[in-house]
Amino acid sequence: MVGDYCSFSGDKTDMHSQRNSKNGLSCKMVLQAVGKVLRKSKTKPNGKKPPAEEKKQYLETEFTKIRVVDFDLKELVVLPREIDLNEWLASNTTTFFNLINLQYSTISEFCTGDTCQAMTACNTIYYWYDERGKKTKCTAPQYVDFVMSLCQKLVTDEEIFPTKYGKEFPNSFESLVKKICRYLYHVLAHLYWAHFKETVALDLQGHLNTLYAHFIVFVREFNLVDPKETCIMDDLSEILCAPAPPPAPAPAPSSPTSTPAPSSQNHVTER
Repeated sequence: MVGDYCSFSGDKTDMHSQRNSKNGLSCKMVLQAVGKVLRKSKTKPNGKKPPAEEKKQYLETEFTKIRVVDFDLKELVVLPREIDLNEWLASNTTTFFNLINLQYSTISEFCTGDTCQAMTACNTIYYWYDERGKKTKCTAPQYVDFVMSLCQKLVTDEEIFPTKYGKEFPNSFESLVKKICRYLYHVLAHLYWAHFKETVALDLQGHLNTLYAHFIVFVREFNLVDPKETCIMDDLSEILCAPAPPPAPAPAPSSPTSTPAPSSQNHVTER
């Protein structure tokens, strides 16, 4: 009996020690797992460290102060009383398409499949959706080519952008203008994000700043682009779209030093 008890007691001791070792191992594994999760929570979901936020050169005062014009752009976009709204939208949209296409062409040799493997702006990647709604990730030059080809097709379509007197605009005209403006905004955002250094090297930052500010004021005036779309560049928009400060008053001309007039009194000469 004693032997049996001792044997059973010994088995219980062994089982207890095994459970303790298993519990210790389980606790260790849990702590390791928790630590791993905490470490991952400080990084991106894929476990990679997020890249350091790049300094936005285009926000520096020495660049934002450079403009081509110094008057209030709001005056350029307000609908004139005698002009039809659709005519005004068509005219401005076509102009912006041509100007943004021209601005991009100045740096197109630097925007290649190797340098710009995705169409990016800030931390956003733009995907192209074809006519069937198929989502495609493409390089920046491919994306811009898709944008400009689509815009060219739309603005030259007489059924959508009529140029003949009496021709009516289609019911879908406003939605198509919004589509064009959204795509053109993507190109402008990419120019600042990926090619501002080249723009500065070409001394074209004043043209880009003026074009961007004019475009933003226009789309805001007629609600053509969702603010959720443009919010990634709000910091730049607020700077460039703010009314230009009034010019400093010219210093008053200094009055010339007056020379005392000769005395009119008669001088008496002693003889």
